[in-house]
Amino acid sequence: MPPTAFVTGATSGFGEAITRRFVAEGWRVVATGRRGERLEALQAELGDAVHTIVLDVRDRDAVIAAAEHLPEGFRPVRVLVANAGLALGLGPADRADLDDWDTMVDTNVKGLMYTVRAVLPQMVAAGGGHVVTIGSVAGSYPYPGGNVYGATKAFVAQLALNLRADLVAKGIRVTDIEPGLAETEFSVVRFKGDAEKAGKVYEGIAPIRPEDIADTVWWAVTRPPHINVNRIEIMAECQSFGPFQVVRS
Repeated sequence: MPPTAFVTGATSGFGEAITRRFVAEGWRVVATGRRGERLEALQAELGDAVHTIVLDVRDRDAVIAAAEHLPEGFRPVRVLVANAGLALGLGPADRADLDDWDTMVDTNVKGLMYTVRAVLPQMVAAGGGHVVTIGSVAGSYPYPGGNVYGATKAFVAQLALNLRADLVAKGIRVTDIEPGLAETEFSVVRFKGDAEKAGKVYEGIAPIRPEDIADTVWWAVTRPPHINVNRIEIMAECQSFGPFQVVRS
């Protein structure tokens, strides 16, 4: 039986590309996301290698039920790619929308916790597996307007390290993939559907593509069994570091 990957946020961007890559490599994929019509289209295209679940990772009970009631042939999960996440807003902290902050924490932090906790028991029972978290360079490098989004991605990075500490004796590897400037629906979501504003983010540059991250995930999970890739920080070639900010009176 082909091995199974469980991918959250599979209805666009990184998650969709990761799903396609694993299927192309002969795996089965449990593809989850909130938009049912997109999952239907993905399954129609990729066929029986994909089992879809309409799932909001913020719903703890639904996440646990999804992991516990996978159909025969799609368990145990060998690789979990906890990809679901988002950024909302780019304003300064003193004017930020608290609802946006709550949504980012509920999705990027709590949703990640629920997903990992739900899938890990079957990996442990099977004697091995690989957890891949999708962080961000924003978890390491602050920028104006990044505030809570960057903080949630710092949590992702630290959770991945702590998971590895817990699971090292159980045959489970853990990798945090930390992308930089990537063109997906990320900015459209951040700017709440303003496609024109989102498009300006990518003008005149060659950003990371979803397929680049899918390739990175595949590389990480196909290292020899004696290797654990702790974290991969990946930026577009056009992106680098700026000087420290100094505000003069």
